[in-house]
Amino acid sequence: MTDTSADLVILGGGSGGYACAFRAAELGLSVVLIEKDKLGGTCLHRGCIPTKALLHAAEVADSTRDADQFGVRAALEGIDIDGVNKYKDDIVSGLYKGLQGLAKAHKVTMVEGAGTLVDANTVEVDGTRYTGKNVVLATGSYSKTLPGLELGGRVIASEQALNLDFIPNKVVVLGGGVIGVEFASVWASFGAEVTVVEALPHLVPNEDEFASKRLERAFRKRGIKFKTGVKFTGATQNDDGVSVSLENGETYDADLLLVAVGRGPNTAGHGFEQVGVTMERGFVRTDERLRTNVPGVFAVGDIVPGLQLAHRGFQQGIFIAEEIAGLNPQPIDEAGIPRVTYSHPEVASVGLTETAAKEQYGSVETFTYDLAGNGKSQILKTQGAVKLIRATDGPVVGLHMVGDRVGELIGEAQLIYNWEALPEDVAPLVHAHPTQTEALGEAHLALAGKPLHVHG
Repeated sequence: MTDTSADLVILGGGSGGYACAFRAAELGLSVVLIEKDKLGGTCLHRGCIPTKALLHAAEVADSTRDADQFGVRAALEGIDIDGVNKYKDDIVSGLYKGLQGLAKAHKVTMVEGAGTLVDANTVEVDGTRYTGKNVVLATGSYSKTLPGLELGGRVIASEQALNLDFIPNKVVVLGGGVIGVEFASVWASFGAEVTVVEALPHLVPNEDEFASKRLERAFRKRGIKFKTGVKFTGATQNDDGVSVSLENGETYDADLLLVAVGRGPNTAGHGFEQVGVTMERGFVRTDERLRTNVPGVFAVGDIVPGLQLAHRGFQQGIFIAEEIAGLNPQPIDEAGIPRVTYSHPEVASVGLTETAAKEQYGSVETFTYDLAGNGKSQILKTQGAVKLIRATDGPVVGLHMVGDRVGELIGEAQLIYNWEALPEDVAPLVHAHPTQTEALGEAHLALAGKPLHVHG
């Protein structure tokens, strides 16, 4: 066997893996990055980027369809799905080329193939062993399904949904989380009849109940059907379609069933347990510094329990590189990681839900500012609101927003949370007019005791 040594060996080239590789290289470490598929991982090729391209195409379709309300004469002739897919694929291709160029510029040694951890310092790929002073596990996640529900034919996961060459007439989406509501939003904008099935009481159930209810209201107005608080019991398919059964006895016939019940950690078959890495339900257990129980072995991204978000993995990758280089970086606060659902309307949040804030702080104050009072939101003809949660007489500990484009407000929101700002700290800051950021400003003015564009 050939032996190749480096300061750092990384298994997985997704957001967490490549961020770790690039930052480690910047800090003067030699890096081997192992990836069985394409650099960029799920996020770039089968997740964040292509889905958001579809969502933007859907937004253009909606804008065209509703152009007359802005005084513009236009007609939506239809959706050219081949054109949509080309637009999507061109974006992915361009970003992929850029990422490959960055890997070269950072002098990261790229290895293509499936890697197996064989000891605390070594990953083997196709008979070649790569040894590092430290090893990072960054193998990502896969689309889960339910017991007894096999993917195939008319039962698809998000990966297949991204590459459809047709627009279904009827779709059932199993799962009302981020992935489910985003695809529901796309297909509804493209003209499909959509029904979302969610076993928990609300859509986007991990969000504050305020956000869930606002999104549900918007979906009703858009004609997107949803069944919450009811479990899926089975699906049968034939050449013509798929029939979906629920525990309440209802059945739904559709062209496709999208299974969007979450993502599982891609840890099986990589040798982690054989080397003694502590696992829990398939996830890799780490401490707050992302160290596993095996000295010198770290883990990053979707295989570490917590939010399965590309930007979380990205930041964790940077953290690990700086930790290995001896910079002693500050641990990442999971609640301080921004969350965005890019449906129409969008849902964006950072910090704690009201329920979690009450559990942690006992007493909280909240304020909800309706976007009806925000000029730019009225120009965009979007509805929604901004909800703030503060510990009583303390900092803002939760920010929750619903409305078109509110994902662009999350940058300021995460600074407010992560810097433990008081409403009184934010209230004097000047927000440009007319922008949606004013909604954040107005909400903090109100919570600081000096409401302006708010009815008492």
